[in-house]
Amino acid sequence: MNEYPEDIYTEPTAQDGDTLKNLGPLTGMAGVWEGTKGLDVKPKADGPKKQAFVERIELQPLDPVTSGPQLLYGLRYHTYITKPGLTKLYHDQVGYWLWEPAAGTVIQTLTIPRGQTAMAVGKASVDSRRFELVAKRGTEVYGICSNPFLEYAFKTVEYRIQVTINDDGTWSYDEDTLLMIRGQTEPFHHTDRNTLTRIAQPTPNPLAAK
Repeated sequence: MNEYPEDIYTEPTAQDGDTLKNLGPLTGMAGVWEGTKGLDVKPKADGPKKQAFVERIELQPLDPVTSGPQLLYGLRYHTYITKPGLTKLYHDQVGYWLWEPAAGTVIQTLTIPRGQTAMAVGKASVDSRRFELVAKRGTEVYGICSNPFLEYAFKTVEYRIQVTINDDGTWSYDEDTLLMIRGQTEPFHHTDRNTLTRIAQPTPNPLAAK
């Protein structure tokens, strides 16, 4: 059964320009954050390696977005990660966190400068404080796309992230990226987790600021 209307052009008339009031389960993630106790478990030639990391992530609201009748509210984000005590880049990531109220759907898009992009999706309610998103390789929607070397050597077959909005105002994530590594028969679970503390409030989206 098609969940979309026959009219694919008409935009919804009921739109609130204040994104911060309409982020649903993403509300607790808006702002600028820092996490100092991140843990990455990554593949190496001699086996899994644990690496501590420090993270700064900025999530700022954008104006409401429509695609015909579809209405989304969201946050534009940039994550910058280093090893403790160092300034050299360890990981960089940009994308969007999106909330579609009518569908009860949360979407995360992500792009990293290794030539890889993904789109993960999950269901949530407007007041959810824990939700999980998944992207899988080879699907027509909400998938994973990598450059030829990554497909050859470190093929990503699934990406999964669980977000928890904590009672103390922090939020945490737990990621599991499933890799098929060349020369290995069993998949490798490349995991990352951290807890973020807000260091600055979000900037209102342009429409709300007016």
